[in-house]
Amino acid sequence: MRIATIIPAYNEGRTIASIVEVVKKVEILDEVIVVSDGSIDDTAINARGAGAYVIELAQNIGKGGAMLEGVKHSQAEIILFLDADLIGLTPEHVLSLLKPVIIGEAKMTIGIFEQGRIATDIAQIVAPYLSGQRAMHRFLLNQISNAEISRFGIEMVLTSHVKKNKIPVKEVYLKDMTHVMKEEKLGWLPGLRARMKMYWEIAKCVAKQ
Repeated sequence: MRIATIIPAYNEGRTIASIVEVVKKVEILDEVIVVSDGSIDDTAINARGAGAYVIELAQNIGKGGAMLEGVKHSQAEIILFLDADLIGLTPEHVLSLLKPVIIGEAKMTIGIFEQGRIATDIAQIVAPYLSGQRAMHRFLLNQISNAEISRFGIEMVLTSHVKKNKIPVKEVYLKDMTHVMKEEKLGWLPGLRARMKMYWEIAKCVAKQ
């Protein structure tokens, strides 16, 4: 089975190259695709320089749409999604997410931060279904019709879908991994606004389930 990693990224020029470099070390991966979702920084340049195949979207369409745009450019049967702002990612983390899907133990894995930073650890303990670190069989995405418009809510859509259909899922703990928080990227107030917008989009998605 072909395996692809798809990384949606919006203005993640500071971290995207390091993510791609780690993923490129994982030999079982056939494709590394970065979808620059209307970025206005050097996300696309840095991702391409690190060895990724880069899709540049002219406008920001949201995380869910960017993820599926990446899927459209791949024929892989197994898809690994990773966020573009991870800190502490290792090849071992990548393999731990993929292995249960490859061997048939689960149809989807969900990565949970552990012993990274208190703020991100607590957030994922409270709401693990929001994690952007997932490996899954492609057919799961083909079964979801509203993923394109769910924006940040795509994780909720996926989790709800597998739960309703009793599809086997495994949580994978990603030790010593965290991510850059919005408040760190944008400043305290703009970051808080961006976080509230994300939560609002997720809440709308939840209401539709």
